[in-house]
Amino acid sequence: MQTAKRGDRVTVQYIGTLDNGRIFDSTTDETPLVFTIGAEEVFPALEREVVGMKAGETRNILLPADKAYGPRREENVLTLRREAFPADREIKVGQKLSLEFKDGKERVMLVTRVGEGEVTLDGNHPLAGMDLTFALRLDGID
Repeated sequence: MQTAKRGDRVTVQYIGTLDNGRIFDSTTDETPLVFTIGAEEVFPALEREVVGMKAGETRNILLPADKAYGPRREENVLTLRREAFPADREIKVGQKLSLEFKDGKERVMLVTRVGEGEVTLDGNHPLAGMDLTFALRLDGID
């Protein structure tokens, strides 16, 4: 029976959970995860775990934070004066804003606090700093 290797296009189903058991993401039969091993379309650590699996095989995979979205970084949290934003723009906690930095790069950041004259934005991925567990089933190898 064929096993998954670098260059193969694979179809997987998964349920992703956090340490507290909360599901952060999952696939369905209608929306499986399809990727090419080695093409850096998913976490490299996840690709490595799929290598050697056979179609129909299941596996539980733990990705520590540093192999997933990385650690939370305080340098990704910014506090800006309210005047940095258009006066007529409503800014609320939970809102995502796209900011352009001096180097010309744009970055989507989450508003985490709106205070007296200041707005705090977090550019960390929501799952940064968290270990992720995947209950994974390899459905197909092309």
